[in-house]
Amino acid sequence: MTKVLNPFMDVAPAVQDALAAGKPVVALESTIITHGMPYPDNNRMAADVEAIIIAEGAVPATIAIVNGRLKIGLSAQEREALAQVKGAMKLSRADLAFALSEGRTGGTTVAATMLAAHLAGIKVFATGGIGGVHKGAEQSFDISADLEELDRTPVIVVSAGAKAILDIEKTLEVLETKGVPVVVYGADVLPAFWSRQSHIKAPLRLDSPDAIAKFQAARDAIGVVGGMLITNPIPEASEIPAKIMSGYIKQAIARATKKGVTGKAVTPFLLSELLDITKGESLKANIALVENNARLAAKIAVALTTR
Repeated sequence: MTKVLNPFMDVAPAVQDALAAGKPVVALESTIITHGMPYPDNNRMAADVEAIIIAEGAVPATIAIVNGRLKIGLSAQEREALAQVKGAMKLSRADLAFALSEGRTGGTTVAATMLAAHLAGIKVFATGGIGGVHKGAEQSFDISADLEELDRTPVIVVSAGAKAILDIEKTLEVLETKGVPVVVYGADVLPAFWSRQSHIKAPLRLDSPDAIAKFQAARDAIGVVGGMLITNPIPEASEIPAKIMSGYIKQAIARATKKGVTGKAVTPFLLSELLDITKGESLKANIALVENNARLAAKIAVALTTR
């Protein structure tokens, strides 16, 4: 029986029961709720993603810090309350414990969600896109902690690739250097978040959840530590082609540069500007890719428990 012995952690009953019984569980981040879109769209999206995971036979575990408690799974009431919080922290590995010690509330990024999922015994995590190497990082040194977390924390992360506002080539290079496997699901080229295709060849390709589970089993058998990144192309009907999206991104980056936006504020600022520039199309695509990733993550979680 799985027991979570952590004085800061509250595990939702459905999640605890699933973990204890060896049933599939999928972790979900919460910065998409606290920083990704306005209320009530954020709560509605989060509820829909959880419903997709349930429909695929797994249990969703949305992870967040609420009043200094690490929540592994939120009730509907807790999720709606979080969706309305003003001034929530955006939490990564560096400040996760700070929020716990100070009784703060915040959304967990990819890095923080991976850390919390591993603490709880959850092996699969669905998100929109990971952070990575920002454009101009050779001068700013702006590189997301998500890449370090993938290097050391044994969680399978399902995303639509690195956010296209980043330097995808440098992001991939860092992941390769750290030995993090990057698998493209069902395609020969790396996806670019809002777009199905980048110009970068897939490092690895697998075409089924069972094949991904088999790959993970082989990693476990030979003692490989760290995470795995599954990049899942956005559904074709929902994508914004890369050539069009690149122009929008250049406009958003120019606005960020003009306003001097730096650090953790960059990604939410750019996403907000892109929402304006694309007249809402980037948000529609974002929701579609998150739902698509949740569906695949649930299937992978099921495959891991049935091997």
